[in-house]
Amino acid sequence: MSETVTDQNAGGRVPLSRGLSTKLLLLTILFVLLAEVLIFIPSIANFRLRWLEERLGAAAAVSAVLMQGDPQSFSRSVQDDVLMSIGARAIAVRDGGVSRLLVVTEMPPQVDEQIDLAATGPMQAMMGATDTFVYGGNRMLRVFGKAGESDKQFELIIPDWKLRAAMLTYSRNVALLSLLISLITATLVFLAINWIMIRPVRAMTRSMLAFSQAPDDPSRIIQPEPRGDEIGVAQRELAGMQTRLQRTLGEQKHLADLGLAVSKINHDMRNILASAQLLSDRLSGVKDPAVQSFAPKLVRALDRAVAYTQGVLAYGRAQEAPPARRRLLLARLVDEVEGLLGLEAAGIAFANEVDPAFEIDADSEQLFRVLTNLCRNAAEAMAADQEVALVRRLSIAAERTGSMSRILVTDTGPGLPQKARENLFAAFRGSARSGGTGLGLAIAHELVRAHSGTLELLESVGGRTVFAITIPDQPVQLDEARKTLRRQA
Repeated sequence: MSETVTDQNAGGRVPLSRGLSTKLLLLTILFVLLAEVLIFIPSIANFRLRWLEERLGAAAAVSAVLMQGDPQSFSRSVQDDVLMSIGARAIAVRDGGVSRLLVVTEMPPQVDEQIDLAATGPMQAMMGATDTFVYGGNRMLRVFGKAGESDKQFELIIPDWKLRAAMLTYSRNVALLSLLISLITATLVFLAINWIMIRPVRAMTRSMLAFSQAPDDPSRIIQPEPRGDEIGVAQRELAGMQTRLQRTLGEQKHLADLGLAVSKINHDMRNILASAQLLSDRLSGVKDPAVQSFAPKLVRALDRAVAYTQGVLAYGRAQEAPPARRRLLLARLVDEVEGLLGLEAAGIAFANEVDPAFEIDADSEQLFRVLTNLCRNAAEAMAADQEVALVRRLSIAAERTGSMSRILVTDTGPGLPQKARENLFAAFRGSARSGGTGLGLAIAHELVRAHSGTLELLESVGGRTVFAITIPDQPVQLDEARKTLRRQA
């Protein structure tokens, strides 16, 4: 069974016998027939009453003729013909409390059912019709009631086999008519719903199958119809989902290509950096004070670059190593970030507002990368403004609340545009400037999360942008602490 369903899904076609159209057609026919069955009993009950009323009316007409003269003056053959025309065995009339038998032939020994047409309600009529329909055919009925505007009450003794035969004929006609109505109704409903629902559902199914075969092809995205019902909403949501999925696949391919490119150039870049590292070691022997002041920074920067290349930093392809957390003096790490950025040449003032004694529990290299990415983004945003009178300032501050350390990176840049805010930490989508990749914030966000912390944008308006890095201290491992105390004891 599962293989059959799999083959059908693979072909993208559903057999007609299992399709929604066939199910809809059959259900419509079934429901219309069910509705006809529900109205059949009241209909057949009404037919029975009308049939009896017609016979009683005919008997009343005959009675009016017979009462004009002496009924005994009519021959036996005439009386039989009158009764045969009505299908009755006897006709009587009650006037003023006196019953008078007008004509009779072969009086039955007993009457099986008394029917008062004036006192028969809907429920009694339906029960009587059901009884005649199921068990009738050889019973004798006494039917009485008034006919027309006459004050007299007429009585009729009549067998029910003709009534039952007429009811069967009526039922057959109703059944055929119901089936015809069901087919016509089902066809109309099918055509309407097929146009309104089944057709667009099939279109969405074809679109999903086509999109699954070539998700990178923009032409495979469904084109929603301009309709405001649920189908229109489903089509628009499907189109949006396909668009987002196509964009995501494109970004993943971009990331994979980027990772491949970085892995190709990593070997050569590492060799070049290693050579630069060897050359920088010679600077330590130069006695020039200026060289002695920047040589350690240069050596430290080259060491970091060589360490980075060892891991092939293809974002989205290689996972970052778990942070090696230690207690750090944050102010010194911020000084290293300032020395690497070279902000003086860009006319940007830098303020290290971290208390020199402030300690943070973090991986020094990873936190350095986080601060470098945030500061570099801020510096590039401020450097893009050519207005001479603008204040360009970048500051880093820190505070502690309990076991939580919070670092604030504030700049006086133009602020982030709305598109960058919506995709703040998404690679290749969160860039705030033309030509940017958006990788800086994405990498920073990943590294902060590895510390069980958060990176968030607190404020971004013209002239002030604030990012907050919150990193909790490592929880104390009680077992290890006890072992340390035992060793010290």
